[in-house]
Amino acid sequence: MSTVNPQPLWQPTTERIAEARITRFQAWAAEHHGAPADGGYAALHRWSVEELETFWKAVTEWFDVRFTTPYERVLGDRSMPGAQWFPGATLNYAEHALRAADSRADEPALLHVDESQDPRPVTWADLRRQVGSLAAELRALGVRPGDRVSGYLPNIPEAVVALLATAAVGGVWTSCAPDFGARSVLDRFQQVEPVVLFTVDGYRYGGKEHDRREIVAELRRELPTLRAVVHIPLLGTEAPDGALEWSALTAADTAPVYEQVPFDHPLWVLYSSGTTGLPKAIVQSQGGILVEHLKQLGLHCDLGPEDRFFWYTSTGWMMWNFLVSGLLTGTTVVLYDGSPGHPDTGAQWRIAERTGATLYGTSAAYVMACRKAGVHPSRDHDLSAVKCVATTGSPLPPDGFRWLHDEVRHDLWIASVSGGTDVCSCFAGAVPTLPVHIGELQAPCLGTDLQSWDPSGKPLTDEVGELVVTNPMPSMPIHFWNDPDGSRYHDSYFDTYPGVWRHGDWITLTSRGSVVIHGRSDSTLNRQGVRMGSADIYEAVERLPEIKESLVVGIEQPDGGYWMPLFVHLAPGATLDDDLTDRIRKAIRTQLSPRHVPDEIIEVPGIPHTLTGKRIEVPVKRLLQGTPLEKAVNPGSIDNLDLLAHYQELARTRP
Repeated sequence: MSTVNPQPLWQPTTERIAEARITRFQAWAAEHHGAPADGGYAALHRWSVEELETFWKAVTEWFDVRFTTPYERVLGDRSMPGAQWFPGATLNYAEHALRAADSRADEPALLHVDESQDPRPVTWADLRRQVGSLAAELRALGVRPGDRVSGYLPNIPEAVVALLATAAVGGVWTSCAPDFGARSVLDRFQQVEPVVLFTVDGYRYGGKEHDRREIVAELRRELPTLRAVVHIPLLGTEAPDGALEWSALTAADTAPVYEQVPFDHPLWVLYSSGTTGLPKAIVQSQGGILVEHLKQLGLHCDLGPEDRFFWYTSTGWMMWNFLVSGLLTGTTVVLYDGSPGHPDTGAQWRIAERTGATLYGTSAAYVMACRKAGVHPSRDHDLSAVKCVATTGSPLPPDGFRWLHDEVRHDLWIASVSGGTDVCSCFAGAVPTLPVHIGELQAPCLGTDLQSWDPSGKPLTDEVGELVVTNPMPSMPIHFWNDPDGSRYHDSYFDTYPGVWRHGDWITLTSRGSVVIHGRSDSTLNRQGVRMGSADIYEAVERLPEIKESLVVGIEQPDGGYWMPLFVHLAPGATLDDDLTDRIRKAIRTQLSPRHVPDEIIEVPGIPHTLTGKRIEVPVKRLLQGTPLEKAVNPGSIDNLDLLAHYQELARTRP
């Protein structure tokens, strides 16, 4: 593994390394906190995990975190789960997110773009004013610290204002995108019992208007804890009976009053995909998210006041929360509300151009779709402002790295990152001072003792193992909602290695310090003791132009055998004939391993995904094992439930 890519695809210049915020942080931490001055990132990372408390103390000082009451110590209890960060401290996330309004009142805090693709700014002063007005109105409605406030909203400025106003009063924010159906939303919101619901009348996507008023009415009926519903007329309709008007709640010229809450006070609830049951309601803290995102965005992503931060996301994905946190570094945040491919596949590149994005984040799937569609970003757009393209959602295949390098710019920093909703951050990914190797994440993140373990808990180098984190991170969940004894939280991450976070991904840590993600370990292909992640299969198969997308599962048979089918969704006009079947098998045999050539290659009308776009391997595996649909998958978590009928029928008819 360590010799696969001996030559980096990209190497930062000496000037770029010197200018990076992480370089300046290392020099400052060496002077003030005993960090190593030499040895580059590897030495800094080693110090950050060996001297965990000193590192996080340094982060709070470097970013001037405002504690209104001081902390007693950095880490009161470091056991996992249950680590106690900065006990005694009080602060407010929203106060930090709006600090730039003091010095840059008339500059844009937000740039809002819809499918017209004309950016509309919201200044720091106006953002702060709206947050102040709305926070006062929330208090008037009786919202108190700990109360839940929900949003059924697209990626628009109003969603950011609502989140920040909720945080300002000490409420707990939670959101779903308006393309979620009523059942999906209720599976999430009913768990947390919100007192306020912010909602739109509909949204625009793919050049069409989608009316959601009937779903909103159903949400109001099925959420009995609601005290108020706030109507945002995105499509221009009248507010329904009993709803409050957004414009009335945000009209006052009121400075925000920030509730000073304990460091571990809940900030928001995020949800797991919930493919096999009710989504896990994951609670993260105001202080934990604040310091983790300052580290991640300010040091790893190298963001500051001169930057513009665009990530294609919806309010139903943790990347939206991560995007909003760009405000913490004084960065202008770009909000795009619309289809990722309207009016054509190159739409996101056009938005990056028009907004002057310096860091543009998207999914690996979008990059590969652009490659297949013959998109030429740098030929068709001025992307000179873009310093970094980051990808997540799934591992970026090697061909994706090459395509970005060739089609965007040769000196482009490509940051494939990996983390999870569970921590609302990254375990590994962007480092502005390190080289980029094809198919690899640059390094584990600061403060994160990321390791690859074998089943007995032995650390591995240059071998595939379980992704584990052996020390606590501030943004790890403080708890799950409605999990009073913590058993569901414990069973989700700590049931395999006691006291050590097991994330459920297969990874390789290379001897050069980089990271390779191989896909989910709970859907791992294990043939004759040789384990392989599904992502490796997809990377090989989807290079073929005839394959639009694929899905592979490995199924243990009652007789001790192992059945490994590969499902392929073909590109328009393609046919799964003997020639294509042979080329698929050859690609896997030559690029990966003869053992992982599928037993069958089966054409399907489409590949099912979660609502956040991830292929659902485990539920398909369960269906093929004969599990009834209603037990194999939570219907509200799937983008196209009809596709599962095909797999269900295959399970029924297969001998």
